[in-house]
Amino acid sequence: MHSGKLEQRKEQAKAWFETLRDRIVAAFEVVEDALPATAPLADRPAGRFVRTPWGRTDHTGTPGGGGVMAMMKGRVFEKVGVHVSTVFGEFAPEFRKDIPGAADDPRFFASGISLIAHMHNPNVPAVHMNTRYVVTTKSWFGGGADLTPVLERRRRQDDPDAVAFHAAMRAACDAHAAVAPYDKFKKWCDDYFFLKHRNEMRGIGGIFYDYLETDWDATFAFTKDVGLAVLKIYPELVRKNFAKSWTEAEREEQLVRRGRYVEFNLLYDRGTIFGLRTGGNVDSILSSMPPVVKWP
Repeated sequence: MHSGKLEQRKEQAKAWFETLRDRIVAAFEVVEDALPATAPLADRPAGRFVRTPWGRTDHTGTPGGGGVMAMMKGRVFEKVGVHVSTVFGEFAPEFRKDIPGAADDPRFFASGISLIAHMHNPNVPAVHMNTRYVVTTKSWFGGGADLTPVLERRRRQDDPDAVAFHAAMRAACDAHAAVAPYDKFKKWCDDYFFLKHRNEMRGIGGIFYDYLETDWDATFAFTKDVGLAVLKIYPELVRKNFAKSWTEAEREEQLVRRGRYVEFNLLYDRGTIFGLRTGGNVDSILSSMPPVVKWP
């Protein structure tokens, strides 16, 4: 591919991830403001995001991009991060064999957005979304979104939140059926977000995809719609649940369930491993961890 065209694509992807970040941040701050006066924790001030830029060097010490962490700790969102990073450089030798195209040439570019929200109210599910564009001697999009209810009685495929979330993910795929087969991506998510050592899923699923390089314009359009689907559906799910009361037993159940989240991210999550191996910002990478967690 002509280098000018490739650079244009990199800039388009980077600009989209930053735009999506800004829209999610704004929408979540509106949710913070919207908590009814009679709801739990409504006496606290509404939260606001704090943005923190960071930079990185690759394994040779050469500067290689960075990103911006956007974190909020509020009265609805106990801890939420919406981060964008754009990094480049060379993969360390021991990492090249794991990345398509990197064995031929270690240079890479990666830009993406990562969202993880842990909520005060145990009735509100946690959500995760990540979409990214990676360039080596190959180029591709990857990502997905998944929902994690923290109460056992809500961890059902027929729960209204699960039904609505799956419908949103299906719609995003069906709008781009030529490059985004929903059934394949749904099963990929179920298989990926699975804790083998506990023989259980992390949440109720969603979609997951990687190495999507069939057609750049089509796969980019699909990737954008995944982000827009989460931007629409998740605030709706929060508003349906954020005024409900909860018991100490439900809070305890939430904290124990969060332990599963930690276990998955540290043992299996490829994004965590990729970020740490490429010299990413540790605070940003590990910001996906819940703020309070228990193991019984």
